[in-house]
Amino acid sequence: MSEGTNLITAEGLEALNAELAGLEGEGRREIAERIKTAREWGDLKENSEYHDAKNDQAHLETKIARVREKIADAVVVEEDAAGAGVVGFGSTVVVRDQEGVERTWRIVSSRDAAPGDGRLSAESPVAVALLGRGAGDETSVSLPRGKRILTVLSVS
Repeated sequence: MSEGTNLITAEGLEALNAELAGLEGEGRREIAERIKTAREWGDLKENSEYHDAKNDQAHLETKIARVREKIADAVVVEEDAAGAGVVGFGSTVVVRDQEGVERTWRIVSSRDAAPGDGRLSAESPVAVALLGRGAGDETSVSLPRGKRILTVLSVS
């Protein structure tokens, strides 16, 4: 994966587009209203509300630029692109570690990752170790708490 590439599901891209629409619509309207109100209060040199609103406007425009960049760099990956039975982007995989603990993860973009909720970034060491594996395959992964052996139980 090249620098700047943003692997994402169609669902994730839809969420980014919705976020952008909100920032460009309601976000900009709200800031413009704050600036307008602050201007009405008089001298702009000593008007902290005006300066705060202008700073917030700059932050909003930076955020809009970043979201646009993510959308421009997005590579929508079909969830079944890896093929049936093989771990790939969008797959749900059930694994068991050497201690017998089973975990279920869905391989998603780094933007959508939430390990506590079972969504693992495709760029994480665990996901990288699992990619391309099928049911019955074993793989090892080095983690901060040591090396783990994972056995793939199922892929969907």
